Amino acid sequence: PPVMLQATTKLCCGIAHDHLRRLPGLKITAVQKDMRGLVVRGSHCLPSKIPHYIQRLMGKETAACPDPDRAISSSSGVDLSYITQGERALQRALGILQQHTSWQAETVLDTRATVSSTAVPGLGRVFRAEVVLAVPVAWLHQELFERLEQMPQWNPALSQVKVLQRVGRDTLVTHEVTAASPGNLVGQRDFISVRHRGRREMAVYLVGTTTHIEPLPSQEGCIRAESRLSCIILQPLAGDPGCTHLTWLLSMDLKASATLASSLPKGWIPAAVTNRVLPQCQADFIKHLHQHLSATMYP
Repeated sequence: PPVMLQATTKLCCGIAHDHLRRLPGLKITAVQKDMRGLVVRGSHCLPSKIPHYIQRLMGKETAACPDPDRAISSSSGVDLSYITQGERALQRALGILQQHTSWQAETVLDTRATVSSTAVPGLGRVFRAEVVLAVPVAWLHQELFERLEQMPQWNPALSQVKVLQRVGRDTLVTHEVTAASPGNLVGQRDFISVRHRGRREMAVYLVGTTTHIEPLPSQEGCIRAESRLSCIILQPLAGDPGCTHLTWLLSMDLKASATLASSLPKGWIPAAVTNRVLPQCQADFIKHLHQHLSATMYP
């Protein structure tokens, strides 16, 4: 009947209008809320018919659907540039790992980890630490990504780690402050970073690179440093899934990026000092991580 046809037409138009309001470019946060509603209603895996760009925002490519309480975005909406920065950092790390290059052994005080380095165009010296830890990949993944803000509790090199923004499920913007230490050759630094996670087969990749967010004043007493590239790869040990092979690529610029003091930038330190400090920092971090995991798993 004409009346029912008219009612049906209005209903369809209303549904179409409701979905148009959720299209990217009109209101990204509405898309995310709609998807979160889908998860709450019982879906543990996003259906394949959902558009690719929405799957990427919700983390479909790299992980299962998020807990709706943790799928937090900034109040200003999703900033896709952070996701792009994280993905580019991941691709750069994969490129370094795939290159057939010679790595030079570095001397570190803690022999638990093996540390080596090589020169990479555009990055300078990149340090690679490797170690096998008697902990499953999932456990390490939680400690190094989901519980980032708790890191200063077991790593004395850090005084603060704060998540400033969450973009989807796999990308974070963070502010890290190193701890003040008497006799420290480098001095206190702080970093603004994009952290991004991805998966390739059985491996989990946790990458980080420097970014900028406004407004965020410099930490008092700190020099703003830059993480050119950080990538931690977690792979289950062949034949023993209860153990993890950890590989960590690291390249940093510990200098300040702005103010000049006489003829040198504020906070400038010689490359020879940086090349001695960074591999030792990696070894110390792995030592404290191992101690923390041992105390947590076997109190």
